[in-house]
Amino acid sequence: MTRPPTLLAVAHGTRDPQGAAATEALISRTREQRPELPLQHCYLDLLTPSLPEALAGLAGEVVVVPLLLGTGYHIRVDIPAALADAPHRRARIARALGPDPLLAEALTDRLHQAGWQPDEHADNGALVLAAAGSTDPRANADTAAMAELLRTRLPHGGPVVPAYLCATGPTPAEAVAALRAAGHPRIAIAEYLLSPGHFARRTARSGAGLTTAPLGAHDAVARLVTIRYDEAVRHLRQTPADKRRRAPTRPSAGTSPPGN
Repeated sequence: MTRPPTLLAVAHGTRDPQGAAATEALISRTREQRPELPLQHCYLDLLTPSLPEALAGLAGEVVVVPLLLGTGYHIRVDIPAALADAPHRRARIARALGPDPLLAEALTDRLHQAGWQPDEHADNGALVLAAAGSTDPRANADTAAMAELLRTRLPHGGPVVPAYLCATGPTPAEAVAALRAAGHPRIAIAEYLLSPGHFARRTARSGAGLTTAPLGAHDAVARLVTIRYDEAVRHLRQTPADKRRRAPTRPSAGTSPPGN
């Protein structure tokens, strides 16, 4: 049988040991779900191996799956640049993980684990979806789309407001204050972050009554990693071999809502 393309998962990277451990746990969970796949991972910053280092050690076809929640600068610029400098050209970049209904599933579970009870919060309850934020408006639009996906999944009927920890607003603290001023006494924050770290600690200080843990190694997130891989492999197989050896392609399109 033909060896499948390597799934190279690319995380942002963090100095926080808990954040690094969360990435490792997500990779392990993904490997458990799809043990037949050749799976490696690397980082865009702060940790090793870097993306160029990982690419230098690979041969054959590669599908780069960004462990990022929206289509920002890293996916549009950094990753394509690294692939263009790699010694091989048979590579494709998968879409960002979000927005996607599977992330809404994971966020809902994190809310329940943190103590969010929809029946108790049916009246005047509200949620803030706290994302890292980006200078790229498309990435922030992805967060807004994710907020809407989460709103349609939850039965409480209250608003779900996107908020951003850097680059744009409102911040989670500003969103909490605005919701409280609008008459919502019960407010929870759903951390739209993959791992613990600086942003997660800032989110916890935003003044909500309840704050979830990051998404982490949730089964739905691991499943989404392989879904993004499968989408990209289908597109790679449909691309003539001579074109595959040229400059790396843009993230794959798919049927889910458009995808930090």
